[in-house]
Amino acid sequence: MKLLDITTKNNVLQSMTRILDENRESLLAANKKDLDAFQKEDQAMFDRLILNNQKIDGMIKAINEVKAQEDPVNQIISDKILENGLKVTNKTAPFGTIMIIYESRPDVTIEAAVLAFKANNKIILKGGKEAVHSNIILVDFWHKALTENNLSTDYIKLMQMNREETQFFLKNPTEQLDLIVPRGGERLINFVKDHAKCAVLVSGRGNNFLYIDKNVDWNKTLSVIINAKTDKISACNALDKILINKNIEHFETKLKELQSILKERNVTILVDDNVKNILLEEKLITNKSIWREEFLSLKCCIGTVNNLDQAIEMINTFSGGHSAAIMTTNNENADNFMQQIDCAAVYKNSSTRFTDGGQLGVGAELAISTDKLHHRGPLGLKELVTNKYYIIGEGHIRN
Repeated sequence: MKLLDITTKNNVLQSMTRILDENRESLLAANKKDLDAFQKEDQAMFDRLILNNQKIDGMIKAINEVKAQEDPVNQIISDKILENGLKVTNKTAPFGTIMIIYESRPDVTIEAAVLAFKANNKIILKGGKEAVHSNIILVDFWHKALTENNLSTDYIKLMQMNREETQFFLKNPTEQLDLIVPRGGERLINFVKDHAKCAVLVSGRGNNFLYIDKNVDWNKTLSVIINAKTDKISACNALDKILINKNIEHFETKLKELQSILKERNVTILVDDNVKNILLEEKLITNKSIWREEFLSLKCCIGTVNNLDQAIEMINTFSGGHSAAIMTTNNENADNFMQQIDCAAVYKNSSTRFTDGGQLGVGAELAISTDKLHHRGPLGLKELVTNKYYIIGEGHIRN
């Protein structure tokens, strides 16, 4: 695939920001069609689906942030001359064609496309059916921006397929696929892994844990929990599970205070046996499988552990590998926790809501990868390239 120069790519992005800004009303009208057809009982999905001028501003900002970043392609990773005289240079290179399968979030149609395009990849977008009208018009905007700059619209494609058609496409792709990124739950991820014939980079479930250590700043802990649990329930970085050290001072009092602030915010609480002895009115967890669930709702589990090691073991057993936090004033415990927890992002005395490309200084993101190859964490512009070795010789042969 021909490499585009940085000026050409940035000109397309400049065109796209103008087109988005000039066509707000038509985009919102298309989004209203999606909202009118949506069954609103799933509040988390509805929150993801809805567009407004503030979200359009966010789309424009995301494009401009990517536009401001340097070209991620052809960057030198290493460069050396071997003893035999061979010059060996390792450079970044595009993946080729990326397919992303994602939930009903129209803003992903912007962020995924801008990142893939700036990294000189083609992208196939398979968004949720609930956002079909929004996605159609957004991809039409992209095609206008590409056409204005004399480029093929093949760089950005929207595929409207049901489950059976998607399965058939994965098994029998009509074009070369080099990478697939499924964003969503384990059912979707397993579906893609079972049928894909190319590399799959997993953007897994949330199900994020927070451990309250024996020694903590309690007021900060409550503040962090409220932010992580209730700020945005539809986000994959929201908090679902709270583990508290049973040896914390005033254990019973603190549990009741935690219950109170969660109840004030309409959070449903599920508890283990030890917590049930104190919070008598809360529902008891009877099936351990619930510790694996990502809720995407105003619901959380509260459980107890005897020590830090138990907390680490439980989180590594049940979490989705996305984000985990420790609240503690003990630096040694914090270091131990952060080193041993097997998640893409680990926090000390901070809300898990920061696991986001923009918040972590990466900029726009394709997804939060919970894989360990080729990258873990926010998939920003620099992570949407692979590498290639360039070897230059003068008739060298290997003896």
